Amino acid sequence: MPEPSIEDVKKQALAALTAQFVQQGHPEQYAQIMATLAIFQTDLELRNAQMTRLLGWLKQDHAEIYEQAAKLVEDVRVEFETRL
Repeated sequence: MPEPSIEDVKKQALAALTAQFVQQGHPEQYAQIMATLAIFQTDLELRNAQMTRLLGWLKQDHAEIYEQAAKLVEDVRVEFETRL
């Protein structure tokens, strides 16, 4: 049996979470938006944790490039905020 693709997993997760919100009494259209936002928020938290762990590892084990990496992360943040 082939493993499901990432897209299949995402669709299943969205459908399951939407169904959960509908079961709680939310209208279908709002439930899907709520599910999408919940998944998006979780993804942001995961990426933040990954970046924090990576920067911590660089600081501890590769101090010679930590400052450069931290500056790059900050530059990306400033660039992103400027575009918004």
